[in-house]
Amino acid sequence: MNWLGLQTLVAREIKRFLKVGAQTVFAPLIQTLLFMMVFGLVLRDGNWPGSERAYADGLAAGLVMMSILSNAFQNSSSSIVIAKVQGNSVDFLMPPLSALELTIAFIVGAAARGILVGAVSLIAIAWLANVVPAHPLVAIYYGVVAAVMFGAIGLIGGIWSDKFDHIAAVTNFIVVPLTFLSGTFYSTDVLPEPFKTFAHFNPVFFLIDGFRYGFIGHHDAPLVTGALWSLGIAAALCWACWAMLKSGYRLRS
Repeated sequence: MNWLGLQTLVAREIKRFLKVGAQTVFAPLIQTLLFMMVFGLVLRDGNWPGSERAYADGLAAGLVMMSILSNAFQNSSSSIVIAKVQGNSVDFLMPPLSALELTIAFIVGAAARGILVGAVSLIAIAWLANVVPAHPLVAIYYGVVAAVMFGAIGLIGGIWSDKFDHIAAVTNFIVVPLTFLSGTFYSTDVLPEPFKTFAHFNPVFFLIDGFRYGFIGHHDAPLVTGALWSLGIAAALCWACWAMLKSGYRLRS
């Protein structure tokens, strides 16, 4: 393992998004605050379905998870696509870095941005909801797994894409529908059949459901099943990233 090279690439990925923090960290924060204020105002007097906690508490957990997912995806996908468009992908292909080291570095950098934005969003909406986690370890587990999973999805999307239009299509037709239809703003218990069953086949549902349990102590699906499925999907996606980088798919001509 080339530890120096790995550390350097991870530092590059983190510094890349911190350098434009107003765009990569604080802009998503505004979106989360707007969602929280609008939905929290409309349903401010209700409880989260099946729970004694306020609706705003459950909504806050869903919005924080959505911030983690979208920002982890954007970091790894934009890093690869920008390198392709600018023609400087040689910067990480030529150094003595293996496919495993590249995979780890890009996913760690993406996960760092997702978790950072999630933490900042959590602090920002603390005045609108009770964000003290009921089960902190569960919330941390799902937050990390979610960041890794969507960091891997972003890396796969970035490798596949040849231009920004391609990655925009992945965002609009895959990432956004998965996050918005997975219980971010509502409990799937209120859905009629067969929509409730369909929602439980959405892998993002398990991430949000488990993360929300970490905060309000309520879940819509078995936690063990969700934890194992999420971990398995994240591992499979990381393996796919490694395989694509090892083969040089769409990176080496």
